[in-house]
Amino acid sequence: MTRVVCDASPLIALGTIGELDHLTTLTGDLVVLPQIQDEVTTEPARTNLSRFIDRHQIDTTDPKLHDHVDRANAVLDASTEHGDVYCIAAVLAYTADDRSIGIISDDRRVRTVADGLGATVTGTIGVIVRAVDAGLPPAEAKTLVDRLDANGLHMTGSLRRTATTLIDEAADR
Repeated sequence: MTRVVCDASPLIALGTIGELDHLTTLTGDLVVLPQIQDEVTTEPARTNLSRFIDRHQIDTTDPKLHDHVDRANAVLDASTEHGDVYCIAAVLAYTADDRSIGIISDDRRVRTVADGLGATVTGTIGVIVRAVDAGLPPAEAKTLVDRLDANGLHMTGSLRRTATTLIDEAADR
């Protein structure tokens, strides 16, 4: 089974509007590491994340990562350990064992590095598209995109158009 590590940005975006449950539509075992949880400091995202983890019994540890944190720090040229480092440590750990790993992040650098190292990468909009694949009506998905945009996940016009196109394509499958 694929391991899926979620970065803070989608947790904050979806948690702010109370829509974290859409993460359960992804294929794989979701993990929200403590270092990433610590980055979710705003309310109501923090409380919603805590409830989501408890309600769905989401994994919050992965011992495979710890041997790869120093290498992830070097890859990212990071001076401190933070959530991005742990996302990349997960990619390094799983790809070293030829196992699949997914990363959910809206951070361009994390996405680029994770993809380059062999991870499957998506972001908040990808989570919504996957929810449409799982049965969320497209109109509700587009409303979610509007709510995300209005509550902190500021999107360019191009990203909004891409989101709408991807939602429509998912609805047609």
